[in-house]
This record gives sequence, C-alpha cells and structure tokens, in this order.
Amino acid sequence: MSRQISGKTIVAGVAGQPVWQSLSPLLHNAWLETAGIDGVYVAFAPPADNFRDFAHGLRGGAVRGINVTLPFKEAALSISDRATPRAKRADAANLLLFEADGSIIADNTDGIGLLAAFALQAPGFDPKAGPVVIIGAGGAARGAAAAFQAAGAPEVRIVNRTIAKAEFVAGALGECGRSFHLDEARGALAGATAVVNATSAGLINGGRVEIPLDATPETAVIMDMVYTPLITPFLQEAQALGRRTVDGLGMLVGQAEPSFEAFFGRPPPEGIDVRALALAAVGAAA
Repeated sequence: MSRQISGKTIVAGVAGQPVWQSLSPLLHNAWLETAGIDGVYVAFAPPADNFRDFAHGLRGGAVRGINVTLPFKEAALSISDRATPRAKRADAANLLLFEADGSIIADNTDGIGLLAAFALQAPGFDPKAGPVVIIGAGGAARGAAAAFQAAGAPEVRIVNRTIAKAEFVAGALGECGRSFHLDEARGALAGATAVVNATSAGLINGGRVEIPLDATPETAVIMDMVYTPLITPFLQEAQALGRRTVDGLGMLVGQAEPSFEAFFGRPPPEGIDVRALALAAVGAAA
C-alpha cells in the first residue's frame, strides 16, 4: 500500500476480542486507497473486560469511529450518548462514531449487511415467507433478529443454551418473537425458511454448532455469520444436506459499506472487488 499517513489522516477501525482474524481492515483500506482518501482503518484489541474504558478514551474525535465485533456489541450501545433507531431495535451496536464535542453515537449496520448477503447469495429468499431461526442471543443475534423483524418475518425464533437470554431477545421482538432452549432446537427448526448461526462457534477451525439441521425444510437457507473459515462446519453440514447457504463474508461486506460512508463521508468507490480480495487473503475459493 503506497498511501502516506499525514497530519490530516482520518482514523477509523474495528474493535473486538479476538480481532486478529478480522478482514475489515483489508476491505476499508482497499476502498480508501482506491478512492484516494487520506484515511486509515486499523484493528483494536481492548481487554475483554475493559471495553468501556477503551471506548470512553476515544471521545473527542481523534479516532473518527470504530466498528464493533464480538464480544462488545451490547456494551457499545450502553456507553453511547445517542443511538439510531436501528441500534435501539437491535439493542446492540456494531458502529460507534466519536464526535468532536465528546459525544458517542451508536448505530447498527449488521441488519443491512445480513439482508444484503441473503439477497446476493440466496436470490428469491423472502423474509416474509415464514419463520426464521437465530442461534445465539448476543449482540450479533439481536441485530439479526431486529433486521428480520423489520423485513417482515412473521416469526423470529431465538435458540440459545441459556433460555433466559433467549427469552430476553425474543421478548424485545413483541408478538413475532419466540424463545427456545438449545435442547428444543429440532422443534424450532420445523418449517424454518432461514437459520442463522449468530454465535462465535466455528470461528476457530473445528468449532461446531450442535444444531440438527436435518430438521429444516429442504428449501431453508442456512447462514453462518463467521467468515474465517469461509465455509464453517455449520455450512458444510448444511451443504451436505442440499440446503442453500449464505456465508459471513457477504454480511461483512454489506455492513462495511454504510460504515465506510459514516467514517469517511462518502460511499465506498466502485470498481474494486473487495470480496475477491478477502477470499484471496483467507485462501478460499470464490
């Protein structure tokens, strides 16, 4: 990369734990270089128990903003001074903007990315066609649940090992939300039009999500938010069953586009295939 850092460079980044595997710096810096913007996008790895102090330390705008990934999305919303309706509906934030006056604005672009990934990789999928199932109850699951609710899903089923957390997320959805313990997953998957793994299982090669995907209809679309590896064991099982799949890279790119515009004041430039760059970086086949 030939860009020079100057005294006017706009700084943005991504914060998570772990964050070493994030492809967000690759995407954003490729867009920055193509657009000729004096900016840089870096990775931050604050201690898992100290995100609040880390984020408060960025107040004032020296860093324009950060994307937020596991496990900080719920904490990110809680420390903000203002939040967009999307972040409030999701009860979690994946985007923080640090204003010059010291305030923090929270947003959530995960839902945009999720629906964009479905539109691209599962053409014809209609969120209104039937119930959707989300595995997990953390910040990523909340963003997905809010997105499907806003898109008109008649029922959003939350499956989680801790039933109280599933009940909390489902309760925030009103009449369309239902909660299931992990032991009840087979029943939750009956008739599902889509199943989304919103847990970090699969983030490390060999990690598995113990969900009986054979209980889904043949027409169900299966998604894993994890994108390293691109084809997780969860998606491998779905493909072996003949189900259509959506990978987490599509969602990453979809949520990164509005984030880039929030950080740098313009949409990502056209004419660069960031998905191809990401696939090359992880050594995956397109």
